[in-house]
Formats: sequence, C-alpha cells, structure tokens
Amino acid sequence: MSDDELRPPPIRPANWVPGTEAPTDEDIVSCVSCGLCLPHCPTFRLTGRETASPRGRIAAMRAVAEGQATVDATFRTMMDECLACRACETACPSGVPFGRMIEAARAQVEATRPAAQRGPRAVGLRIVLPRPWAIYAAAAALGIAQALRLDRLAPASLRATTPRVSLGRLVRPLPRAMGTGPTASLLCGCVMDVAFRDVQRDTMHAVAGAGYRAVRGRSGGCCGALAMHYGHPDAARRMARQRIAEFETADVVVVNSAGCSNHMKDWGHLLADDPEWAARAEAVAVRVRDLLEIEVTPRARDLGPVACHDACHHVNGQALGPDLRRVVRAAGGTPVEVPGGGRCCGAAGLYSVFEPELSAELRRQKAEAIVATGAPVVAVANPGCAIQIAAGLRELDAKIRVIHPAQMIR
Repeated sequence: MSDDELRPPPIRPANWVPGTEAPTDEDIVSCVSCGLCLPHCPTFRLTGRETASPRGRIAAMRAVAEGQATVDATFRTMMDECLACRACETACPSGVPFGRMIEAARAQVEATRPAAQRGPRAVGLRIVLPRPWAIYAAAAALGIAQALRLDRLAPASLRATTPRVSLGRLVRPLPRAMGTGPTASLLCGCVMDVAFRDVQRDTMHAVAGAGYRAVRGRSGGCCGALAMHYGHPDAARRMARQRIAEFETADVVVVNSAGCSNHMKDWGHLLADDPEWAARAEAVAVRVRDLLEIEVTPRARDLGPVACHDACHHVNGQALGPDLRRVVRAAGGTPVEVPGGGRCCGAAGLYSVFEPELSAELRRQKAEAIVATGAPVVAVANPGCAIQIAAGLRELDAKIRVIHPAQMIR
C-alpha cells in the first residue's frame, strides 16, 4: 500500500457558511485532543462540560469542517461561552492557535445568528466603534443617563460592568503632545478614551518621562479588536487600515490596553491577504509597544504592596507578566501575586454583557483572590478587566483601589 493510500483523507469544509471566514483545516488538525488544556480553561473549570473546553470546541469545529454537523444553535452556544482568553494556547504543547480559530468560528456564528441578536451587535461593532464621533456621542449619552440615575433601569448584571463616564472629564481636552525625543503615537482607542480619561493623560506623562515625544493619535477610534473577537473581521480590517494610516510616521506606537496591543501586533496577519496593505500593516505592527514594555524611570517612593492582575492578552498573548511586576517595582511598589493570577476575570471584551452568569462567577472568584492578597491596591492594565474587577470588589464591599500602571509611573 502506498503512502498516499495510508494518508487520511483531507478535511473538507462542507458545512461552513460560504463566503465567511472559517477555521482552517491545518489549524483544526493541529489539535491532538490530549486534554492538557482542560485544567487551564476557565469555562471548563466552572462547568466541567467537555463542550465548554478548548478540546470540545475544536471537536465541534472539526465536525462542521468534515460535514458531520452544522453551525447551529449548539455550535453557537459553545463558541459564545468561550472567553477567548487563550490560556489553552499557553498550556498547549502542540502550539494549537486557538485564538485565531475561535475568532474565525465566531465569524461563522455571527453569519448564522438570528437577526434580532445580530442587528444590535452589528450596530455597535460596525457602525459605532469605527467612528470616534459616535463613540463620544454614546459615551455622553451614557454619562447623562448615569448622572440622572436612569441607569438603574438597566439589569443589575449589566449595570455592574458598565463603565462610569464623567461628563466633566469627557469634555476636558487632553494634550495633543508632550515631551521630546522619538515620536511615540498613543492609541486613543474607544473605551479608554471615554471612560479612562485620567489614565490617558497619565499615559502621556509616563511616555514623555521615558524620553519620547508622546503624541495622541490624530483621529482617535477603535483598533478593531472587539470586532475581530466577536465575528466581524471585515469591520476589524477597516479599522486596522484607519489606524495604520494614522501611525505610519511614528517611531513607536504605544498602547495602554492589553487587548488592543495584542490585536495590533497581529495586524500583519490580519491584512496578510490584502496586497495593498500587507506590508504597511506589518511595518506598523512591529512598532507597537504595550505601555508595560516602555522602560520607565524608577521612583524613590514606597507605594507598599500592589496586587498584580495579569490580563489574559498580556500573559497569554504577549508574555508580559514579568513586565507588569517590573513597572510596579519601578513605581516604588512591592508586587504581590494574586492566587490563580493567570485565570481570566470574566470581562473578556463584551463577555460580561453576553454571558452574564458565567462572567459573574469568574468576577467573584477573581475579586476574592485579590482580597486574599491583603494588598490595598491592585494594578490592572486593561479597561475591561478594570471595570470587571472594580465591580467584583464592590460586590464584596472590599476597599481595594483599582489602578492602571500608568497612574503609578506618570
């Protein structure tokens, strides 16, 4: 019998939605179903269900690719319940690229989602996020609702994880540039620029203090990470092109949100099939630096113990766990490890909105772990994590301050 006859037949993507991105055959077969990822998967740990594990989700992808199943309600639930935290990637000895697989699977999910669910998601991801004026209008409306306490009409689960918007800070302009040296363009972004204005200002001070000319991005707007995570890759590519054109003249591009920096460093892959933009995307992507990667001047002060929360897109996407501790030490603090620190807090972009029950349990576990450190402060370098953890600490009535590393090093 020849080698060709012994080789297993190729997987044929018979049941993927035509014209929509899907996990590739090569990525699917890279998983050998060993199960070493299971203890590291937050949703599997919570539920004990194989269908809530990376191995189970890849098996579902394989079944659709082989024509044995379809992208139906069961498939959608399995992919929706995933946090896309990529802890399985860190644990996987075979290097299975689960992050890009779940993003492609979610593109399939969105293509088959009922219109009543698909419509509101599309408005936010495809219409609001690409337009800075729309982001600010939505933030202003939220700030007014919160000021008038109309937000109390929303479900408690949604209210707990909705960012607080200060109208006073929102209308106060941020400096366009400060410092001297190589040009460091700062991503304005979406949530950071409307809900964390003080962190944006402190980031500019920190970058300028590190020897750069810190410049706010010209146009503002989202990097496209949320659209990519939630099944709208075409919208993510449009936003990537906008930001790439904005940052091409910068020496470095500094990002103070873990999810954004991780996504932007992958722009080269995202636009690899676009002949016009592939080289431009890669040229900018290699200059992206998370704020934690910027060398900061040590401070002669004592901040005391600081609990270190590792955002998933730092430890699993960029291996920046040690950098957070370096920054804490440089700021005059003593890093304190959070028990189970590499486990997702349950924010995961929009996960707290779409999967509130699972998110709430993960939030409780993370808040309890932070309380157990005894530290009065927790350093959090991602907006979704900061909102989620602050909500969890409030629910425990814990008087622990959530701060961004930029607020320690400015």
